[in-house]
Amino acid sequence: MTKTPALAPDRFSDRMETLLNRADRLCAAKGVRLTALRRQILGLMLASDQPLGAYELLERLQTSHPGAAPPTVYRTLDFLLETGLIHKIERLSSFVPCTHTLDHDHSHEGEGIHATQFLICSQCSHVTELEEPAILSAILEASRNAGFRLRQSTIEIEGLCAACAGSQAGADKDHGHSHQESRRTPR
Repeated sequence: MTKTPALAPDRFSDRMETLLNRADRLCAAKGVRLTALRRQILGLMLASDQPLGAYELLERLQTSHPGAAPPTVYRTLDFLLETGLIHKIERLSSFVPCTHTLDHDHSHEGEGIHATQFLICSQCSHVTELEEPAILSAILEASRNAGFRLRQSTIEIEGLCAACAGSQAGADKDHGHSHQESRRTPR
């Protein structure tokens, strides 16, 4: 894994700054502020290639804000969840930025319901966010049929990411090959 060059503690890559600026505009449109601290924590999450737990975020935050304490992080996570800028991955007790909100300037379709599906690798913990309209349609129909009024839908799907599945397939192939050799009868 290649490390990116260190930037100023409150400065992220140009791509991350673009996403943070979009988050700032989304907050302003909702009448709330993305304070410097909220921006920093969201930036730490955007810069990570893995979901982060509250204490992992605290540890990273303390490199630039030594006095930061758990309540600060938890309040910020609550704010970011309420504004739809992040998701909590219950299975991992960790948080990820909402890539669909930050990468696309759109409101969530489907009657304003934010429906997200997460593919969670059980081997490396990599998380991929999906927002599949067909799944939302099926959930909306099933909810209506049950007389249920849906506000939000989060589905966590566990399996192997492409990289881990490929590694496992290679290992299985090697393992299968050794079984074939062990089944050979001596001549």
